[in-house]
Amino acid sequence: MLFYPGTLIYCLIALLLVPFGQKPLRAIVHAWADFHYYLVKYVLRIEMKWDGEIPEGAYLIAVKHEAMVETVETLRFARTPIVVMKRELSHMPIFGWVTQAYGVIGVDRNAGARALREMMKRGQKAIRDNRPIVIFPEGTRVPVGERPPLRPGFIGMYRVLKLPVVPVAVDSGVIWPRGFIKHSGSFTFKVGDIIPPGLPREEMERQVHAAINALNMPRVDS
Repeated sequence: MLFYPGTLIYCLIALLLVPFGQKPLRAIVHAWADFHYYLVKYVLRIEMKWDGEIPEGAYLIAVKHEAMVETVETLRFARTPIVVMKRELSHMPIFGWVTQAYGVIGVDRNAGARALREMMKRGQKAIRDNRPIVIFPEGTRVPVGERPPLRPGFIGMYRVLKLPVVPVAVDSGVIWPRGFIKHSGSFTFKVGDIIPPGLPREEMERQVHAAINALNMPRVDS
C-alpha cells in the first residue's frame, strides 16, 4: 500500500529534475529503488541475500525473472543500468516518462525485426556510455520451476553487441508469488561466472540458461 503512492511522489520529483541533467535524475531514481528495498526488508520482512557480485562496466546482465522485486532491485545491484522492459511500461504516463529520461530499452514484441534493430541501437548507446544492460533473457516473469527458452531479443543482443554476459539466478518466486499476498522469509541472487562474447549460439544458450536457473527449484522453508 505504501509503494505505489511513494512511487508517484518519486516520479513527480524526477520529472521536475529532468531539465537539470542526468545526475540529479539518477539520484532520485536510485533513491526510489532504495525506498523499495526498505519496504521489502522492513515492512514485508523479506531478506535479499547475495552470492557473488556484479562487476562494473558494460555487460549484458541476464537475470532470471520470477517476481516483481528483481525488476526494481536491478537499479541497486547494477551501476546505472539500462533496463530492457516491455514497451507498454516505458510509455505509461509519468512512470514511463521517467524511465525514458533515465534510459531504458522498450521492447515491442509485435514489431519483429524493427524492434530488434531499435534494441541494438539503444544497446550500442549504452556501451558508449559504459552502462550495463539488464535483460530478462527468458522474456517475462515465469512461475517457480519453469525454464522457458531464451528469447530472440537476448540472443540478438549477445551476437550484435559482443558483450560478456553476467548471469544472475534468483529464487524469489516462492515467497513473492503473483497477487497481493507476499510471504516473509528470504531469497537469493546468485551471480554466475562471466560468459564471454563470441561463443557459438548453442553453447552460449546452454551456459546462460544453466546459470540463471541455478536456483530454480521449488523450496520449502522450515
